[in-house]
Amino acid sequence: MPSPLIWRAIWAVSIAVIVAVLAFVAVPYFASNRIVRDRIAWEMSAWSGFRVTIEGTPEISIWPQFRATLSGVTLSKWSDDKAPPVMQAERVDIDLSAMAALRGDVVFSGVQLIKPVFRIEPAEHGLLLPAAPSGGRVARAIDAARETVKANPGKPDAVKLPQEGFGSIEFRDGRVVASVDGSEEEVVTGLSGMVDWEALNAAGSLTANGTWRGESVSVEANSPQPMLLLAGGAAPFTVSLKAPPANLSFEGNGNFSAKSFFDGQAKFSAPSLRRALYWLRAGIAPGATTGPVSVSSKVSGNGDRIKFENAEMTVDKNPGNGALDISFNDAMPVISGTMAFDTVNLAAFLAAFTTTAAAPGDLDAIDTSFADRFNLDLRLSAAHATAGPIQLADMAGTAQVKNGLAVFDISDAGAFGGNIQASLRFDLRPEGTQVEMKLLASDINGAEFTSAAGMTRLMPTGTGTVSLILKGPGKS
Repeated sequence: MPSPLIWRAIWAVSIAVIVAVLAFVAVPYFASNRIVRDRIAWEMSAWSGFRVTIEGTPEISIWPQFRATLSGVTLSKWSDDKAPPVMQAERVDIDLSAMAALRGDVVFSGVQLIKPVFRIEPAEHGLLLPAAPSGGRVARAIDAARETVKANPGKPDAVKLPQEGFGSIEFRDGRVVASVDGSEEEVVTGLSGMVDWEALNAAGSLTANGTWRGESVSVEANSPQPMLLLAGGAAPFTVSLKAPPANLSFEGNGNFSAKSFFDGQAKFSAPSLRRALYWLRAGIAPGATTGPVSVSSKVSGNGDRIKFENAEMTVDKNPGNGALDISFNDAMPVISGTMAFDTVNLAAFLAAFTTTAAAPGDLDAIDTSFADRFNLDLRLSAAHATAGPIQLADMAGTAQVKNGLAVFDISDAGAFGGNIQASLRFDLRPEGTQVEMKLLASDINGAEFTSAAGMTRLMPTGTGTVSLILKGPGKS
């Protein structure tokens, strides 16, 4: 005969089983009547700050995960009924808490967006960004965090940051479209990834991959305090972009306020500088492939100015170092700085600006549209330099671009046993590009010079000085 203690244990287990069975049976009822119908759209709206609509009848699954599957979900602005949705998804799967469902509450632990379309539109400074929400828990949390940052900008009290749980948002096979003046253009296709952010005061990360400008791109970003960054405070963060034309990464500190700044270590590499500049739409026309480039540098700055210090670079397998300064205060960006190499190929440098249509001697075919995109003041030096068959020693030169005028100078270099100075100038005019070339070669060996120039029968072979100026339309 079992003892009373054993009977109590049997009854306790039996009751627990009955309660579990009743809960399992009751969850679909409560879910379908109290959550799906009345609460999911409201809860999504409460978090996002957008008006949420759901088409069709939601489906509830219990095993292996308590989940609601929604079809035809859209998030729209409350203030503009006629504006296209900020986000729309063919299907949304929401992982829910079963115990919260029995209480009539909605607690999301994860959201999966299937075939979403995200819309971005022009914002300040010409950037394309998603529409800002009008309220919502996340927006209110950011506002509260801003007050914390404002109270102590140098060292905000992390304990006072909002502590609500958030979860994860996964997206698959999505698109990003830009909506400008009533027309739409695809920006990113095949977009998949995840935002993983357990709580608003915890660390968060973003991973995403898709096709941008015809190339497969993957992006990763994370921060131990993303809420501080969103609120305009300073916090550490890392970000990396990987694509066939170029790889870029940054690790350091910064903030994204109106007085934004960043300070850290950046790395950039590309198998072809020309291809990378064309892909990034830096005003460079497509053309012959140039050699690989890589840069590792300390970088600091803000929206008005970026400084690259102690930069170590390799251009076409030739290592060098230098510093760059990029300013955005003028009508066009201004790039200035110095670069020093042990060896540099000047022909490869100029090839970055030459179109594939360029024929030998046709200087008018050199792409000079970059002169309308930025101003440049770059000083270049090299212990050894090559310009085709010409070998230069201790070369000092400059590259300057300003107001439609591009000038490439060799101010001093040793060659042919003497010294040379050279200049190549492009003047952009409505009637066509005007080109001017100058050469001054002093105390050179005539035999070496004429051999390099291919004029062995036309020039004297003794030591002498050559001065040459050519000016006219590029085609002639």
